[in-house]
Amino acid sequence: MVDGGERMNRTRVDNDEKFGDAPPDPGAALAEFPELRRLVELLRAGWQLLPVSSGGEFVEVRGVRVWPDEWVDAITVRFTTDAAGMRRDRSGGVVWERAGNLADVVDGLLSLPAPHHPAAPQLVLRTSARLWTP
Repeated sequence: MVDGGERMNRTRVDNDEKFGDAPPDPGAALAEFPELRRLVELLRAGWQLLPVSSGGEFVEVRGVRVWPDEWVDAITVRFTTDAAGMRRDRSGGVVWERAGNLADVVDGLLSLPAPHHPAAPQLVLRTSARLWTP
């Protein structure tokens, strides 16, 4: 996926995952899986999305939205029925999370109030050292 008109290409040294290589034909992917259009909603809300490939095959999309004061929302999508999202506070505590289909996870993330809003989740559910951020 493209962010700000530039393609981001990074390779992780510890395995064969590559970030930033776009699927061969995004239009074909959207035609086959129209649910992926939900990712466009995240882009419009200020998210950064990166496709991940391994061994030359597209495996997932990872996304992040960074809030002021270092709060972070994140999503990982492996298939339209396999997605996970979370919000993490500045100390690394997970204050909200959802796993399930793409539509439910995107709906949950987009309905979260901004972290500073009084109705936003604040209670730490667990700590997470596994959150990926670009």
